[in-house]
Amino acid sequence: MHPQWATWLRILLYIHIACGVTGFVCAPVALLTAKGGRTHRSWGKVYFWAMAGVAATALILSLAVPIYFLAMVSVFSFYAAFSAYRILYLKDLYKGGRPRPYDWVAAVLTIASSFVLFLMGFLAPYVMHVGVITIAGFTVSIVSIVFGYLGMRLGYNSIQQFRNPPKERTFWWFSHLQGMIASYIAAMTAFSAVNLSRWFGAAWWVWLWPTILGVPAIALWTRYYEKKFSGARPKAAA
Repeated sequence: MHPQWATWLRILLYIHIACGVTGFVCAPVALLTAKGGRTHRSWGKVYFWAMAGVAATALILSLAVPIYFLAMVSVFSFYAAFSAYRILYLKDLYKGGRPRPYDWVAAVLTIASSFVLFLMGFLAPYVMHVGVITIAGFTVSIVSIVFGYLGMRLGYNSIQQFRNPPKERTFWWFSHLQGMIASYIAAMTAFSAVNLSRWFGAAWWVWLWPTILGVPAIALWTRYYEKKFSGARPKAAA
């Protein structure tokens, strides 16, 4: 915390930290309890709103300080939780249901913000500040590039789902699972960046190790449930 920060910024930071700790604690409970059960739903809702608080406070703080990198990251990291939460209300997409206008707006804003983040990783790596490395003579912010790509992918996947409705009745299960885990990876990233950067600075791995471990975890967990549901997922009527 900067010693010259205004009181309202300090209060906002404390709220941000409180929301972050709440989400950090709630997510494992929701992930490890029976899916669809009372505990899972209750802790999952608390986690979602905690992440909403994290994103809102992070966005305001990032613009006030300013740290534009964190502002753009806060958009796509929250979208992972938002899309995972919203898919629970879009279970009828496979039989002709339609997303709300704000579902489209959220996805498009995420793609746009992430595209800027991606470009800045190439065009202004030192402005992004973190994970600055030199590859084949070119200096880039590898963290900005990776996060920008992931954000665009998140938004694009949602739009594809809206435009080309899935055929599987249980499609929402996988979207919900993947989005929530992705949002928790974002929470882990923030925790790592805040604590490890004290000793290791803005090294790329301080920001990316949760993603490096988390993406394969999502794939394995998805594969586990695909096998579990194999042969039991009813298809939409032709």
